[in-house]
Amino acid sequence: MSILVGTGRGAELGVLFRRGDALQRLAEVRSVAFDKTGTLTEGHPVLTDIEVAPGVVEAELLALVAGAEARSEHPLASAILAAAKERGLTVPRADTARAIPGKGLVASVGGQALLIGNAALLQGEGVVPDGNTSHTVSISNPDGFHTLAARAEALAAEGKTPMLVAVDGQLAAVLAVSDPLKPGAAAAIAALTALGVESTMISGDNRLTVGAVAARIGISNVVAGVLPEGKLQALSQLAAPTAFVGDGINDAPALAAADVGIAMGTGTDVAIESAEIVVISGDPQAVATAIRLSRATLRNIRQNLFWAFGYNVLLIPVAAGALYPLNGMLLSPMLAAGAMAFSSVFVVSNALRLRRSR
Repeated sequence: MSILVGTGRGAELGVLFRRGDALQRLAEVRSVAFDKTGTLTEGHPVLTDIEVAPGVVEAELLALVAGAEARSEHPLASAILAAAKERGLTVPRADTARAIPGKGLVASVGGQALLIGNAALLQGEGVVPDGNTSHTVSISNPDGFHTLAARAEALAAEGKTPMLVAVDGQLAAVLAVSDPLKPGAAAAIAALTALGVESTMISGDNRLTVGAVAARIGISNVVAGVLPEGKLQALSQLAAPTAFVGDGINDAPALAAADVGIAMGTGTDVAIESAEIVVISGDPQAVATAIRLSRATLRNIRQNLFWAFGYNVLLIPVAAGALYPLNGMLLSPMLAAGAMAFSSVFVVSNALRLRRSR
Protein backbone atom coordinates (compact mmCIF):
# COMPACT_ATOMS: atom_id res chain seq x y z
CA MET A 1 0.00 0.00 0.00
CA SER A 2 2.83 2.41 0.83
CA ILE A 3 4.59 1.70 -2.49
CA LEU A 4 1.31 2.14 -4.37
CA VAL A 5 0.64 5.54 -2.77
CA GLY A 6 4.32 6.56 -3.04
CA THR A 7 4.56 5.85 -6.77
CA GLY A 8 1.30 7.70 -7.34
CA ARG A 9 2.51 10.72 -5.41
CA GLY A 10 5.80 10.60 -7.30
CA ALA A 11 3.94 10.82 -10.60
CA GLU A 12 2.09 13.89 -9.30
CA LEU A 13 5.45 15.46 -8.44
CA GLY A 14 6.89 14.70 -11.89
CA VAL A 15 8.84 11.56 -10.96
CA LEU A 16 7.84 8.33 -12.68
CA PHE A 17 8.90 5.17 -10.84
CA ARG A 18 8.83 2.49 -13.51
CA ARG A 19 9.47 -0.25 -10.94
CA GLY A 20 8.37 -0.48 -7.32
CA ASP A 21 11.72 -1.84 -6.13
CA ALA A 22 13.44 1.27 -7.51
CA LEU A 23 11.38 3.34 -5.09
CA GLN A 24 12.73 1.24 -2.24
CA ARG A 25 16.38 1.07 -3.39
CA LEU A 26 16.60 4.81 -3.98
CA ALA A 27 16.21 5.39 -0.23
CA GLU A 28 19.58 3.69 0.37
CA VAL A 29 21.56 5.57 -2.30
CA ARG A 30 24.74 7.21 -0.98
CA SER A 31 26.15 8.64 -4.22
CA VAL A 32 24.45 10.32 -7.16
CA ALA A 33 26.43 10.82 -10.38
CA PHE A 34 25.24 13.36 -12.94
CA ASP A 35 25.98 13.71 -16.61
CA LYS A 36 26.49 17.37 -17.58
CA THR A 37 25.00 18.20 -20.96
CA GLY A 38 21.21 18.03 -20.97
CA THR A 39 21.09 16.87 -17.37
CA LEU A 40 22.44 19.77 -15.33
CA THR A 41 22.54 22.08 -18.33
CA GLU A 42 19.73 23.02 -20.69
CA GLY A 43 21.06 20.84 -23.49
CA HIS A 44 20.61 23.70 -25.96
CA PRO A 45 24.15 25.10 -26.40
CA VAL A 46 24.89 28.32 -28.24
CA LEU A 47 28.03 29.46 -30.04
CA THR A 48 29.64 32.20 -27.96
CA ASP A 49 33.17 32.71 -29.34
CA ILE A 50 35.05 32.40 -32.63
CA GLU A 51 38.74 33.24 -32.83
CA VAL A 52 40.47 32.60 -36.15
CA ALA A 53 44.12 32.37 -37.10
CA PRO A 54 45.64 35.19 -39.21
CA GLY A 55 44.47 35.07 -42.81
CA VAL A 56 41.37 33.01 -42.09
CA VAL A 57 37.97 34.50 -42.96
CA GLU A 58 35.60 33.93 -40.05
CA ALA A 59 32.41 33.55 -42.12
CA GLU A 60 34.01 31.06 -44.52
CA LEU A 61 35.38 28.99 -41.65
CA LEU A 62 32.04 28.92 -39.83
CA ALA A 63 30.29 27.77 -43.01
CA LEU A 64 32.79 24.92 -43.44
CA VAL A 65 32.45 23.82 -39.81
CA ALA A 66 28.64 23.99 -40.06
CA GLY A 67 28.77 21.83 -43.17
CA ALA A 68 30.76 19.20 -41.28
CA GLU A 69 28.58 19.39 -38.16
CA ALA A 70 25.39 19.01 -40.21
CA ARG A 71 26.19 15.29 -40.35
CA SER A 72 26.55 15.07 -36.55
CA GLU A 73 23.86 14.42 -33.92
CA HIS A 74 25.94 15.92 -31.10
CA PRO A 75 24.25 18.80 -29.18
CA LEU A 76 27.24 21.05 -29.93
CA ALA A 77 26.60 20.61 -33.65
CA SER A 78 23.19 22.25 -33.33
CA ALA A 79 24.83 25.34 -31.84
CA ILE A 80 27.19 25.66 -34.82
CA LEU A 81 24.37 25.21 -37.33
CA ALA A 82 22.17 27.74 -35.54
CA ALA A 83 24.97 30.32 -35.56
CA ALA A 84 25.53 29.83 -39.29
CA LYS A 85 21.82 30.18 -39.95
CA GLU A 86 21.60 33.37 -37.90
CA ARG A 87 24.38 34.90 -40.00
CA GLY A 88 22.68 33.89 -43.24
CA LEU A 89 25.61 31.74 -44.37
CA THR A 90 25.35 29.18 -47.14
CA VAL A 91 26.33 25.88 -45.59
CA PRO A 92 28.13 23.51 -48.01
CA ARG A 93 27.34 19.82 -47.99
CA ALA A 94 29.90 17.56 -46.38
CA ASP A 95 31.32 14.80 -48.58
CA THR A 96 32.24 12.67 -45.58
CA ALA A 97 31.98 13.06 -41.80
CA ARG A 98 32.96 10.70 -39.04
CA ALA A 99 32.93 11.11 -35.27
CA ILE A 100 36.04 10.13 -33.31
CA PRO A 101 34.73 9.14 -29.84
CA GLY A 102 36.09 11.40 -27.14
CA LYS A 103 38.02 13.58 -29.60
CA GLY A 104 35.81 15.23 -32.19
CA LEU A 105 34.93 15.05 -35.86
CA VAL A 106 36.80 14.32 -39.08
CA ALA A 107 35.12 15.58 -42.25
CA SER A 108 35.66 16.55 -45.86
CA VAL A 109 33.76 19.63 -47.02
CA GLY A 110 34.14 21.14 -50.48
CA GLY A 111 37.35 19.19 -51.05
CA GLN A 112 38.88 20.50 -47.82
CA ALA A 113 39.81 18.21 -44.93
CA LEU A 114 38.54 19.37 -41.54
CA LEU A 115 39.43 18.27 -38.04
CA ILE A 116 37.11 19.65 -35.36
CA GLY A 117 37.67 18.70 -31.75
CA ASN A 118 39.99 18.79 -28.80
CA ALA A 119 43.77 19.13 -28.66
CA ALA A 120 44.19 15.34 -28.56
CA LEU A 121 42.58 15.10 -31.99
CA LEU A 122 44.69 17.84 -33.52
CA GLN A 123 48.03 17.57 -31.82
CA GLY A 124 49.01 14.67 -29.65
CA GLU A 125 47.34 11.66 -31.20
CA GLY A 126 49.16 11.65 -34.54
CA VAL A 127 47.40 10.47 -37.71
CA VAL A 128 43.60 10.34 -37.77
CA PRO A 129 42.12 7.94 -40.38
CA ASP A 130 39.06 8.87 -42.41
CA GLY A 131 38.06 6.05 -44.74
CA ASN A 132 40.98 5.42 -47.02
CA THR A 133 42.75 8.66 -46.19
CA SER A 134 44.57 10.05 -43.21
CA HIS A 135 44.78 13.55 -41.82
CA THR A 136 47.65 15.06 -39.91
CA VAL A 137 48.08 18.56 -38.56
CA SER A 138 51.31 20.30 -39.45
CA ILE A 139 51.92 23.13 -37.03
CA SER A 140 53.59 25.63 -39.34
CA ASN A 141 53.14 28.36 -36.73
CA PRO A 142 53.77 26.88 -33.27
CA ASP A 143 53.27 30.24 -31.59
CA GLY A 144 49.88 30.59 -33.25
CA PHE A 145 48.90 27.11 -32.18
CA HIS A 146 49.88 27.71 -28.59
CA THR A 147 48.04 31.04 -28.65
CA LEU A 148 44.80 29.41 -29.77
CA ALA A 149 45.33 26.43 -27.47
CA ALA A 150 45.84 28.79 -24.53
CA ARG A 151 42.70 30.66 -25.54
CA ALA A 152 40.82 27.35 -25.64
CA GLU A 153 41.90 26.62 -22.07
CA ALA A 154 40.78 30.08 -20.96
CA LEU A 155 37.37 29.54 -22.56
CA ALA A 156 37.10 26.14 -20.88
CA ALA A 157 37.85 27.73 -17.52
CA GLU A 158 34.79 29.92 -18.08
CA GLY A 159 32.62 26.83 -18.33
CA LYS A 160 32.48 26.84 -22.13
CA THR A 161 33.30 23.94 -24.43
CA PRO A 162 36.16 24.87 -26.81
CA MET A 163 36.69 23.23 -30.20
CA LEU A 164 39.90 23.58 -32.19
CA VAL A 165 39.52 23.55 -35.98
CA ALA A 166 42.14 22.56 -38.55
CA VAL A 167 41.60 22.95 -42.30
CA ASP A 168 43.83 20.96 -44.66
CA GLY A 169 46.30 20.34 -41.87
CA GLN A 170 46.58 23.96 -40.76
CA LEU A 171 45.19 25.17 -37.44
CA ALA A 172 42.48 27.68 -38.36
CA ALA A 173 40.39 28.64 -35.34
CA VAL A 174 39.03 27.94 -31.90
CA LEU A 175 35.28 27.98 -31.34
CA ALA A 176 33.53 27.97 -27.99
CA VAL A 177 30.04 26.75 -27.19
CA SER A 178 28.22 27.42 -23.94
CA ASP A 179 25.34 25.40 -22.54
CA PRO A 180 23.41 27.36 -19.86
CA LEU A 181 22.84 25.68 -16.52
CA LYS A 182 19.32 24.63 -15.66
CA PRO A 183 17.79 27.02 -13.09
CA GLY A 184 17.45 24.29 -10.48
CA ALA A 185 20.91 22.72 -10.86
CA ALA A 186 22.60 24.40 -7.87
CA ALA A 187 19.52 23.94 -5.68
CA ALA A 188 19.43 20.24 -6.60
CA ILE A 189 23.03 19.68 -5.47
CA ALA A 190 22.41 21.63 -2.23
CA ALA A 191 19.32 19.51 -1.53
CA LEU A 192 21.24 16.27 -2.08
CA THR A 193 24.04 17.45 0.22
CA ALA A 194 21.45 18.22 2.90
CA LEU A 195 20.17 14.65 2.52
CA GLY A 196 23.70 13.30 3.11
CA VAL A 197 24.13 12.16 -0.51
CA GLU A 198 27.43 12.78 -2.33
CA SER A 199 27.17 14.32 -5.81
CA THR A 200 29.59 13.65 -8.67
CA MET A 201 29.72 14.97 -12.23
CA ILE A 202 30.83 12.50 -14.90
CA SER A 203 31.18 13.95 -18.39
CA GLY A 204 32.93 13.46 -21.68
CA ASP A 205 33.82 17.18 -21.86
CA ASN A 206 37.29 18.40 -20.95
CA ARG A 207 38.24 18.82 -17.31
CA LEU A 208 38.43 22.62 -17.31
CA THR A 209 34.89 22.99 -18.70
CA VAL A 210 33.40 20.35 -16.43
CA GLY A 211 35.29 21.70 -13.42
CA ALA A 212 34.05 25.23 -14.03
CA VAL A 213 30.43 24.08 -14.32
CA ALA A 214 30.76 21.86 -11.26
CA ALA A 215 32.20 24.70 -9.18
CA ARG A 216 29.26 26.95 -10.08
CA ILE A 217 26.72 24.46 -8.72
CA GLY A 218 28.66 23.11 -5.76
CA ILE A 219 29.98 19.74 -6.98
CA SER A 220 33.51 18.98 -5.81
CA ASN A 221 33.93 15.47 -7.21
CA VAL A 222 34.47 15.60 -10.99
CA VAL A 223 35.34 12.96 -13.58
CA ALA A 224 35.89 14.49 -17.03
CA GLY A 225 36.99 13.53 -20.52
CA VAL A 226 35.62 9.98 -20.34
CA LEU A 227 33.98 7.79 -22.97
CA PRO A 228 30.80 5.79 -22.15
CA GLU A 229 32.87 2.89 -20.79
CA GLY A 230 34.81 5.40 -18.68
CA LYS A 231 31.55 6.47 -17.07
CA LEU A 232 30.97 2.88 -16.00
CA GLN A 233 34.42 2.70 -14.43
CA ALA A 234 33.95 6.02 -12.64
CA LEU A 235 30.56 4.90 -11.38
CA SER A 236 32.00 1.71 -9.93
CA GLN A 237 34.43 3.74 -7.80
CA LEU A 238 31.72 5.73 -6.02
CA ALA A 239 30.28 4.84 -2.63
CA ALA A 240 27.53 2.27 -3.16
CA PRO A 241 24.60 2.13 -3.57
CA THR A 242 24.80 4.54 -6.50
CA ALA A 243 22.38 6.38 -8.75
CA PHE A 244 23.22 7.81 -12.15
CA VAL A 245 21.31 10.68 -13.75
CA GLY A 246 21.58 11.17 -17.50
CA ASP A 247 19.68 11.92 -20.68
CA GLY A 248 21.70 10.87 -23.71
CA ILE A 249 22.46 7.75 -25.72
CA ASN A 250 25.99 7.71 -24.26
CA ASP A 251 24.47 7.62 -20.76
CA ALA A 252 22.47 4.43 -21.35
CA PRO A 253 25.21 1.99 -20.19
CA ALA A 254 25.75 3.93 -16.95
CA LEU A 255 21.99 4.21 -16.36
CA ALA A 256 21.69 0.44 -16.69
CA ALA A 257 24.77 -0.30 -14.57
CA ALA A 258 23.92 1.96 -11.61
CA ASP A 259 21.97 0.58 -8.66
CA VAL A 260 19.28 3.09 -9.65
CA GLY A 261 19.14 4.72 -13.09
CA ILE A 262 17.37 8.09 -13.34
CA ALA A 263 16.67 9.50 -16.81
CA MET A 264 15.54 12.97 -17.75
CA GLY A 265 12.19 12.85 -19.52
CA THR A 266 13.51 15.47 -21.94
CA GLY A 267 16.29 13.11 -23.06
CA THR A 268 16.56 10.31 -25.60
CA ASP A 269 14.29 7.27 -25.73
CA VAL A 270 17.30 4.99 -25.25
CA ALA A 271 18.18 6.68 -21.95
CA ILE A 272 14.59 6.54 -20.73
CA GLU A 273 14.31 2.83 -21.56
CA SER A 274 17.56 2.12 -19.69
CA ALA A 275 16.41 3.85 -16.49
CA GLU A 276 14.13 2.73 -13.67
CA ILE A 277 13.07 6.27 -12.75
CA VAL A 278 12.16 9.08 -15.14
CA VAL A 279 12.14 12.76 -14.19
CA ILE A 280 9.34 13.88 -16.46
CA SER A 281 10.10 17.61 -16.36
CA GLY A 282 13.87 17.25 -16.71
CA ASP A 283 14.37 19.38 -13.55
CA PRO A 284 17.38 18.04 -11.56
CA GLN A 285 15.70 19.14 -8.31
CA ALA A 286 13.30 16.26 -8.82
CA VAL A 287 16.17 13.86 -8.01
CA ALA A 288 16.21 15.11 -4.40
CA THR A 289 12.40 14.99 -4.38
CA ALA A 290 12.53 11.33 -5.47
CA ILE A 291 15.01 10.46 -2.70
CA ARG A 292 12.90 12.21 -0.06
CA LEU A 293 9.78 10.41 -1.26
CA SER A 294 11.63 7.10 -1.32
CA ARG A 295 12.82 7.54 2.25
CA ALA A 296 9.35 8.62 3.38
CA THR A 297 7.88 5.51 1.76
CA LEU A 298 10.37 3.18 3.45
CA ARG A 299 9.70 4.92 6.78
CA ASN A 300 5.97 4.47 6.22
CA ILE A 301 6.43 0.76 5.48
CA ARG A 302 8.36 0.29 8.74
CA GLN A 303 5.66 2.12 10.69
CA ASN A 304 2.97 -0.10 9.20
CA LEU A 305 4.96 -3.27 9.88
CA PHE A 306 5.61 -2.22 13.48
CA TRP A 307 1.92 -1.46 14.01
CA ALA A 308 0.68 -4.65 12.34
CA PHE A 309 3.04 -6.97 14.21
CA GLY A 310 2.72 -5.20 17.55
CA TYR A 311 -1.06 -4.97 17.32
CA ASN A 312 -1.42 -8.66 16.46
CA VAL A 313 1.11 -9.82 19.07
CA LEU A 314 -0.95 -8.06 21.74
CA LEU A 315 -4.48 -8.93 20.66
CA ILE A 316 -4.23 -12.43 19.17
CA PRO A 317 -3.44 -13.96 22.62
CA VAL A 318 -6.41 -12.06 24.04
CA ALA A 319 -8.66 -13.40 21.29
CA ALA A 320 -7.30 -16.89 22.00
CA GLY A 321 -8.36 -16.60 25.67
CA ALA A 322 -5.00 -15.91 27.32
CA LEU A 323 -6.68 -13.65 29.91
CA TYR A 324 -9.51 -16.07 30.73
CA PRO A 325 -7.65 -17.93 33.53
CA LEU A 326 -6.78 -14.60 35.17
CA ASN A 327 -10.02 -12.61 35.06
CA GLY A 328 -12.44 -14.62 32.94
CA MET A 329 -12.16 -12.15 30.03
CA LEU A 330 -12.92 -13.34 26.52
CA LEU A 331 -12.94 -11.41 23.25
CA SER A 332 -16.10 -11.98 21.26
CA PRO A 333 -15.72 -12.87 17.57
CA MET A 334 -17.49 -9.63 16.58
CA LEU A 335 -15.03 -7.50 18.55
CA ALA A 336 -12.10 -9.53 17.20
CA ALA A 337 -13.29 -8.95 13.61
CA GLY A 338 -13.74 -5.25 14.35
CA ALA A 339 -10.25 -5.04 15.84
CA MET A 340 -8.78 -6.77 12.77
CA ALA A 341 -10.57 -4.36 10.44
CA PHE A 342 -9.30 -1.42 12.50
CA SER A 343 -5.74 -2.65 12.01
CA SER A 344 -6.20 -2.67 8.23
CA VAL A 345 -7.84 0.75 8.28
CA PHE A 346 -4.94 2.14 10.31
CA VAL A 347 -2.34 0.74 7.90
CA VAL A 348 -4.16 2.09 4.84
CA SER A 349 -4.71 5.50 6.46
CA ASN A 350 -1.04 5.75 7.42
CA ALA A 351 0.02 4.89 3.86
CA LEU A 352 -2.32 7.55 2.48
CA ARG A 353 -0.39 10.17 4.46
CA LEU A 354 2.26 9.91 1.72
CA ARG A 355 -0.11 11.79 -0.56
CA ARG A 356 0.82 14.91 1.41
CA SER A 357 4.55 14.51 0.65
CA ARG A 358 6.10 17.60 -0.94
